[in-house]
Amino acid sequence: MERLDVIGNISRDRTHYPDHRGGARLGGAALLLSMAAAKAGRPAAPVCVLGSDLAHLPEAPGLDVIDWSARIQADGTSTTFDLEYDLQGELVAVRTDYGVAEGVTGHALRHVDLHPRGTYHVCCRRPLDVEAVLGRLAGNGADFSVDFFLPSAEAMIRASAHWLPKATTVFVNAAEYQLVERVVDTSTLPEVIVTDGPRAAVVRHFGRQGASAVPPPYLPREVTGAGDTLAGTFLAHRSQGATTVQALAEATAAAARYVAAPSLPIPAPRRA
Repeated sequence: MERLDVIGNISRDRTHYPDHRGGARLGGAALLLSMAAAKAGRPAAPVCVLGSDLAHLPEAPGLDVIDWSARIQADGTSTTFDLEYDLQGELVAVRTDYGVAEGVTGHALRHVDLHPRGTYHVCCRRPLDVEAVLGRLAGNGADFSVDFFLPSAEAMIRASAHWLPKATTVFVNAAEYQLVERVVDTSTLPEVIVTDGPRAAVVRHFGRQGASAVPPPYLPREVTGAGDTLAGTFLAHRSQGATTVQALAEATAAAARYVAAPSLPIPAPRRA
């Protein structure tokens, strides 16, 4: 089966909730989406830049489910996110230090040049130059899907608007879909997955709703990464021949299980 190459960040996250949930965890869309895809049966590789502090991840227990051959290491610290949520799981504040991920655009473009006919998912988040990366993928005629992160979504959606009709699938939440509608004729988009927290997720093909699925009612512990899990699971099942209805049901169920499970810990480096 063809590998899914996921362009994005891997990060050290700290989350905060008013009821004292949260804490330090391993995160980043490139990691979480790749892991979800791999667990659902599709080989996946994060195209990312790891700092010295996370250089040991490829050897960490439980993380060998993904293909690490597309990552590079750079001297310095990896991306860090400090994320504050309300009790409903809505993000209210985010503080970021991109660290070595400032080099992700150059790395991604070099990787795409080496693998021009690969299949890609692009996590459209800062500091990635999405215009350059999506332009290169579209120019190569590569299959690619995209998603966004609400704090930077307006700028990223505007930057990627020209290329969105060429994407196989666009993943957005309900608020991001409204931003897409402002800059793109949604009837030109082949497939859009719109999530809405615990409410029904829907699939729209060229502007028309084609499927919906309500996530199972799990009590959430941690919502960061739910969208990445849904996207990776959906793409994996579709690549294995599942219908849109089947893939969406599997994806919403995986996302619901993810938010109810313990967070992914930051593994300690192995001692020499």
